[in-house]
Amino acid sequence: MKKKTAVVGFGCAGYHAVKAMREHGYDGEIDVYTDSDWAPGNPMLTTYYIYGKIRKEGTMPFGAMEEIQKQFGFCVRREAVSRVLSEEKAVQTSDGRKEIYDQILISTGARAFVPPIPGADSENVFVMRTMDDAEQVKAALSTGKIKSAVVVGASMVGIKLVELFHANGIECTLADMAPYIFPVSAVPQIAADIEARLKEKGIRLVFSKALQAIENENGKLKVVFADGEAVPCDLVMMCIGTRANTQIADEKLAVNRGIVVDTSMRTNMPGIYSAGDCCEGNNIQTGQTQIIGIWDNAARQGETAGANMAGIKTVYPGNMLHNITHFMGMDFIGYGDVRSEGKEYTYENPEFGQKFVVREKDGVPVCMNFLDSYGASGVFKAYMIKRLEGSREPLSPVARVRMIREGVPEKVMDLLND
Repeated sequence: MKKKTAVVGFGCAGYHAVKAMREHGYDGEIDVYTDSDWAPGNPMLTTYYIYGKIRKEGTMPFGAMEEIQKQFGFCVRREAVSRVLSEEKAVQTSDGRKEIYDQILISTGARAFVPPIPGADSENVFVMRTMDDAEQVKAALSTGKIKSAVVVGASMVGIKLVELFHANGIECTLADMAPYIFPVSAVPQIAADIEARLKEKGIRLVFSKALQAIENENGKLKVVFADGEAVPCDLVMMCIGTRANTQIADEKLAVNRGIVVDTSMRTNMPGIYSAGDCCEGNNIQTGQTQIIGIWDNAARQGETAGANMAGIKTVYPGNMLHNITHFMGMDFIGYGDVRSEGKEYTYENPEFGQKFVVREKDGVPVCMNFLDSYGASGVFKAYMIKRLEGSREPLSPVARVRMIREGVPEKVMDLLND
């Protein structure tokens, strides 16, 4: 008798899991549960769609849902799931029905977090996570009435929205209760350079201020901070962060901030797997489980889960915290945990307008930040992962040549090879 599999949530991780299952010879039934009308897409593409840089089709990197379904042969169940009953290996839908499976993948992703403050549900207050969110913001901008905006949350999504508004001639304020931009991935001196460049472009920055309320008087919004400062605007974007969608996990599944998995994407309950932004996989830098909400990580986790669900023993050792983003003519690259302690080195290349900050401990880089060195980012990442895994192999001649072409100072390469 053929196996029966449920995939609950169909984003990047769910797609790659289904793809891997079929590629590894799984010929059983696959039911994909999703309450979205959109095919799997990258949340970071939403601003490009609003911007007009890509068409709607461009937000679906794997193709339309009908094409994916035809390619991999699965059944789409457009039903809201209320619970995964892990001991029974059952999916319970919102209407109370239960379906039993041989194995279940939970790949429900994450949702935008909105703090419980007064006025957060006002008109023209938005989040940015899904294509539905993008459509709402696009519609608001199309009215031509939005002349000013406040982006709350100095995150990677937040800065892309600042870029969008600035390009459309909208006066923009970027606010965060953290003391500087990109607080979870940037070191202070890199953040200071980014902030200086943003100010030069006319972006107002409001940091170290907690959000207290959003007031709405006759359609005119006002963002109020705990110290009493208020910023009037026509639109507010809430980009404070995300929360893992773990609500459907029952009490038997191990859940911290995300559903806890091993390096095979198995949970603590037999036959139940998890992958993507809803789960905690291995952080190779700390050896602890942690949500690493990055597209590539979700893809790798999905591939690993799918292979194991197809009966092919596969291990994904994990990833490290990292961010790469391009905005307003700048590139920011951050690798490793910015909270890590170690000796810090700072280098600049004025010719290329670049800055490099490397923090290392016992000869191993624990945090690296680069400004405007995108072309060398892949080399840096591969090198850091090898060092974290215990390799002492120096940079190869090919890697050094590439770094030199990208403007990386020799002193940086010499430091990494010590």
